[in-house]
Amino acid sequence: MHGFFARFHRFRPSRPRHPLLRLLLAVLGIALLMLLVLGGVLVGLGMLAFRAMQSLLRRRAAAKPAGSVLEGEYRVVEARSLPQAR
Repeated sequence: MHGFFARFHRFRPSRPRHPLLRLLLAVLGIALLMLLVLGGVLVGLGMLAFRAMQSLLRRRAAAKPAGSVLEGEYRVVEARSLPQAR
């Protein structure tokens, strides 16, 4: 009984024997790889630009009025001393 990968390996297309056709398929594969990489880079840059614009618009809308002060009370807490092991 053959495993999954053995059956999958049978259906693998073989490379053509003609050198020009082999070169053409190699160039086509490299072009497809470059297209996918370029698409990923463009999508990533678009996401970064969207986030930058979103933060700029949010910063402009959420500007706090000048002179606002946050006041509060505090107390100093003494540090506890741990018992020394002998």
